[in-house]
Amino acid sequence: MNHTAKSARAGSAAVLTWAGLLTVLALLTGCTDTREGLLNGKARSPGDVISVFPENGAEDVDEETRIAVKVPDGRLESVKVLRIEDAQQQTVAGRIAEDGRSWAPEPKVARLALAAKYSIDAVAVDGQGRRSARHATFTTLVPEHRFIGYFKPENRSTVGTGMIVSFSFNRPIADRAAVEKAIRVTSDPVVEVAGHWFGKDRLDFRPKTYWKPGTEVTVDIGLRDVEGSPGVYGSQDKTAVFTVGRSQISRVDAEAKTMEVRRDGELVETVPITAGAPKTTTYNGRMVVTEMHEVTRMNGATVGFTDKKGKGEYDIKDVPHAIRLTTSGTFLHGNYWADESVFGEENVSHGCIGLRDAKGGGSSTPGGWFFDRTLIGDVVEVVNSKDKKVAPDNGLSGWNMGWKKWKAGSALR
Repeated sequence: MNHTAKSARAGSAAVLTWAGLLTVLALLTGCTDTREGLLNGKARSPGDVISVFPENGAEDVDEETRIAVKVPDGRLESVKVLRIEDAQQQTVAGRIAEDGRSWAPEPKVARLALAAKYSIDAVAVDGQGRRSARHATFTTLVPEHRFIGYFKPENRSTVGTGMIVSFSFNRPIADRAAVEKAIRVTSDPVVEVAGHWFGKDRLDFRPKTYWKPGTEVTVDIGLRDVEGSPGVYGSQDKTAVFTVGRSQISRVDAEAKTMEVRRDGELVETVPITAGAPKTTTYNGRMVVTEMHEVTRMNGATVGFTDKKGKGEYDIKDVPHAIRLTTSGTFLHGNYWADESVFGEENVSHGCIGLRDAKGGGSSTPGGWFFDRTLIGDVVEVVNSKDKKVAPDNGLSGWNMGWKKWKAGSALR
């Protein structure tokens, strides 16, 4: 990713306010082959356009609004809709129409929940068997004079050792000390955990160093009736618990074009990669896995990579094994369109990290192998790239900030 595009991305980088994650799309990203002729060259068909309503990034959606997923031709292969409330998710039951062109929720669950986040993942197939993917998120209306904190990770989840507990609030917080005091993050075994504010709507928590495998982390949220801003009160009284799994730290050397995957400190595999091309380099620094998609769409126009006509430099609708590392668009993903000789030898992407893969994905490919062994919360560290270090608020990249500075960002210091 070049710095022009990065500045546009970094603008979205009040980023991972998880609201940023809600309002910026999670699926259309910037990172594919920059060399002419390697982007498939396929003609587009009208059947590869998946429309979703409410639109991606929509906020304050009314409870009477109905979710709809449609394609103009071809057919929907799968649609998965999740309702996420207080870090717990539930599948929204629905059905694809007989003609395959649309999806709608079952009548009993059609009414939207208030103060919730919804996530939609759809895959369609056109008449020639070509797949397209669409991912979108939106949030529903929070009652007037109330605020809510959307947070990760999910309750009862197992995560990597680099997981950071991150809250984003639907309204700016004026009394940050009162809000931070109402949220307690504790662990067994016990370690010191500190909060850090990024602006007025995002609060992250982490320990000094990565969590130890096997740690159980408890997040107590006592925000109900806490006055976060004049006349605006919290609505949550909730406890969430997650477990830290095995340690997996992957070190990407952009110069050597390799990725060393270590489990619990032991080298498991060295995988050839392709990183950002000279004009669209990859960020250095430690990044944390925040999302994983078996297949997703990547369109350069969404992250500032456009041609003179304003169209995306690329639009790949079926990128396999996509692992998000930053909100601004850095992914580690499978790549089937580059020649096999590229991996380990040449950096050709728009800033992402590419692993050799097969069209449609395959567990025996490097991309599939790594995807199957990855958890949300795993750490990927990039070194020797001719770029700056990733910003601490770009995704869950707070590990790039020293402990003293991190603690200074607490409202309770």
